[in-house]
Amino acid sequence: MGEKMYAAMLNNKLVLAIEEEQIINLGNKKINSERYICPHCQKRVVLVISEKKQAFFKHVTKIDNLQGEKDEHRTSKSLLKSAFTAAGFNARMEVPLLEGQLRADVLVSDKLSLEVQCAPLSDKEYQHRHKLYLDAGILDLWIVGKRHYLKKRLKKTQLIFFRENQLWGLYYLEIDPFHEYLRLKYNIMLEPVTSNLKYQTKIFKLDEVGIRKLWKFKPYKKKYTLKPKKQKTYIHKQILQKTNLGLKIAEQLYKHHLTLDQIPDQVFEKWRKPTEKNKLLQYLDELN
Repeated sequence: MGEKMYAAMLNNKLVLAIEEEQIINLGNKKINSERYICPHCQKRVVLVISEKKQAFFKHVTKIDNLQGEKDEHRTSKSLLKSAFTAAGFNARMEVPLLEGQLRADVLVSDKLSLEVQCAPLSDKEYQHRHKLYLDAGILDLWIVGKRHYLKKRLKKTQLIFFRENQLWGLYYLEIDPFHEYLRLKYNIMLEPVTSNLKYQTKIFKLDEVGIRKLWKFKPYKKKYTLKPKKQKTYIHKQILQKTNLGLKIAEQLYKHHLTLDQIPDQVFEKWRKPTEKNKLLQYLDELN
């Protein structure tokens, strides 16, 4: 079921991947806007279009392994290219930049590139690619796959994918190519001393209407409530359990001849950006 297929059933008729690609390229249809079925097992397949290879159909598989991540990445790029093209942008896939030093997943315009990240990515590799985009004068907007979806607790590996603007605050973009939508998580805030996140979510269909709605989205940003006492209790537990954070804070408290109860309540009362330092550690550092 992981093999490429060059024909599938559509509305009880057999269609060829190459013919479907031609219809899509002419603008008469959006990619995967219709439901393709495998003629052998009757399960759903998706059309995959690449500028380097012949178009083919692929079973909708689980994406919890390396091959699945490749499928997720390829399908995501095709859907993004199709949606942005339909929305009026001259979007192109796999575009070499800076004399081949960099290859944009989807170059939407001369000033905007979409990078789809489904596999693991080191901070070093991200910084290298991000700097190349800066050198080229192009905004690199990163859209993540299933592996990197933002949940209720922040992971350090997710920090590189955050972006910020005035309307959405700190935001994070996720793609689900098999359900064909983009998910925007915005107004993202982190508790003062824990890894607990708060954010709002909006889903946009991966087609020209969804892209236009995303482009014009002006949300109401909620004000989140915070319980400072819970923040302080969390730190007490970290110190008692001798976690990395607890040991670090205990060392700083000892250094400054302080107890946790002597820390001003204000330290535990303000939300922070995920990219900002733990508020208590920041306070203790500033005492030096």
